[in-house]
Amino acid sequence: MAANPQRSAPVVPRPFFTLAILYLFLLFFLFAFLLVAPALWEVAQTVPPGPQQEQAAYEAARLASQGRILPALLMAIATLVVGVKYRLLPGLR
Repeated sequence: MAANPQRSAPVVPRPFFTLAILYLFLLFFLFAFLLVAPALWEVAQTVPPGPQQEQAAYEAARLASQGRILPALLMAIATLVVGVKYRLLPGLR
């Protein structure tokens, strides 16, 4: 009589690194947008719609983002670290 060999549980891939990179990109763009949004809101309220508004929004976003890329990246990294440490981010628990 042959004994049934015990089968181990199948290995389930956990794409931790891939999800962490995706969260980092998402959080970076979110924080970068939040840092630039007040300047864009001001342009939307003051400049009439049309090509001038588009040009003014582009210039306002460019000026507002100068010097704010690094803080947005640091906030994204800090948020990701806190989310991983306290198991708040889905898929990274």
